[in-house]
Amino acid sequence: MFTGIIEEVGTVRRVVHRPGGAEITIACRTVLEGTRLGDSISVDGVCLTVTDCTTDGFTVGLQPVTLERTTLGQLKPGDRVNLERALAVNGRLGGHYVQGHVDGVGRITSKQPHGEAMIVRITVPPAIQRYLVERGYIAVDGASLTIMTVHPDGLSVSLVRYTQQHITLPQKPVGALVNLEVDVMAKYVERLLAAQSAAPDGVTPELLVRAGFWEAH
Repeated sequence: MFTGIIEEVGTVRRVVHRPGGAEITIACRTVLEGTRLGDSISVDGVCLTVTDCTTDGFTVGLQPVTLERTTLGQLKPGDRVNLERALAVNGRLGGHYVQGHVDGVGRITSKQPHGEAMIVRITVPPAIQRYLVERGYIAVDGASLTIMTVHPDGLSVSLVRYTQQHITLPQKPVGALVNLEVDVMAKYVERLLAAQSAAPDGVTPELLVRAGFWEAH
């Protein structure tokens, strides 16, 4: 579990593609503190497992499904990526609950200054459009952002000056692809309401079991 508060922007040092996936090494400093082999780090919003760790970087492996469903397969040496360690039990939840499970890939369609802020418009896949609400949360390349406006084909977010300086989105060109993860709470609510509509007696323990929220004992 992550918060969407980016701790550091790292630099891709090496990319090795293999028939069964790929391996990426990322140069960084901050997220190495306390990190051990097997720990999870969010790389541009994708939860990945550390397979090697040195004093100035770490390595992760990418399985085929990750390459197919995210932007990570397009990374090359020199690219910059958002990094965040998994949330500690006693850590602060400064953003929102982010799983590191990408729901879809969006595309930047415009970037406009708005005073000291920057307005970024992003198109999203139709399958996740229904989860967007104004003033709701979305993770863009792992960064927890507030949806300013919902459009028929996507959304707009407003980046304050601090955010512009600490994530990769402002530096990406129009047309670039970004990883998107909607607020998981929206998906839970959708599933529960769908199950409730099919149950005339309302929400019961049996209904929650059928919906997958509880296990039968």
